[in-house]
Amino acid sequence: MTQAQSPPPGPGRMGPTRVSTLVVAGLAAAAVAWLLISALYYDYLPALPWLPVVILAALAVLEAYAAINTRARIERKPGREPVDPLLVARFVVLAKASSLAGAIFAGFYGGLAGWLFLEPTDAAAGDRPIALAGLIAALALVGAGLWLERSCRVPERPEDEREGDERETRPGPR
Repeated sequence: MTQAQSPPPGPGRMGPTRVSTLVVAGLAAAAVAWLLISALYYDYLPALPWLPVVILAALAVLEAYAAINTRARIERKPGREPVDPLLVARFVVLAKASSLAGAIFAGFYGGLAGWLFLEPTDAAAGDRPIALAGLIAALALVGAGLWLERSCRVPERPEDEREGDERETRPGPR
């Protein structure tokens, strides 16, 4: 294999985050949340806290900022310094992890919100705004994570496409 050729895709390569993975994780978390809250809500659980909602929202804002900044640096826009490839790799890992964590939190808060809206009690009515805000913040984190992951892709250049065509048509060692 020459240096110009890229390694064939294999089981060790990381690909883009699949939406189906996020949906399955969210649905599983929603089912767990529904079961836990229906069994423990009135006996053991205190009021829902706002702190996790604020943290999820802050992470979403920071990742959205990182997505904007990283895309501008990868595209080498004027006034931006070049991006460090190792930093981009770290951002990709962060983006994949946070989109999955956001999907799990969205499922959990969605299960909580669904159960709370079916309960006619005052305690449930008091926790509904927190559950809805948590759902929105978690969905924002999923979106920001996917955006950051997409922003870390290297754009294809016209000369890269021509080189790929030449490699395919040029006979080489097999």
